[in-house]
Amino acid sequence: MTDYRSLDDVTVEYFTQHPEEIDDFLNETFADYALDGDSAALLSALRIIARVKGISTMAEEVGMTRQGLQKALSARGNPRLDNINAIMRAMGYQLMPHRLENTAA
Repeated sequence: MTDYRSLDDVTVEYFTQHPEEIDDFLNETFADYALDGDSAALLSALRIIARVKGISTMAEEVGMTRQGLQKALSARGNPRLDNINAIMRAMGYQLMPHRLENTAA
């Protein structure tokens, strides 16, 4: 029987080997989320990058348990904004507003 790897496993391996592409991946993921509001896809992308950075290390930086971080970033996760902010900071990013070009202020 052949052992198949999951798409997440392949993606984690790719970003581990090509960390310079994480910025573009996250930018595209957040842009997609802004359009479609698919929080499961957003959390999946954050989970992938957390795995690249190391779940245990990130959990410690965020002040969560490993299981708590995994649960927050699961498809059914519903993390608080302060948790997402802490997770993003542990990844080396920050949440910032970006004005939409086609809306009036």
